[in-house]
Amino acid sequence: MPHVEIKCFAGRTEEQKRRCAEKIAQDIAEIMGCTLASVSVAIKEVPEEDWKRTVWDVSIAPEMDMLYKEPGYTC
Repeated sequence: MPHVEIKCFAGRTEEQKRRCAEKIAQDIAEIMGCTLASVSVAIKEVPEEDWKRTVWDVSIAPEMDMLYKEPGYTC
């Protein structure tokens, strides 16, 4: 039961978010060998001024050893 949580700045349309979630779910199901029905995707918008405090400091920096794709920036 893969679950993906995407955190990003605001500004994408509902259609963009829906398409992104669907594409990611399809790729995960194919690559991980599970059904599409078992994949869930959440998209959470984070204000730019809160990124470091709520995303970088909590989810990225402390878990660098678990990232398979590291960001090309630092905070």
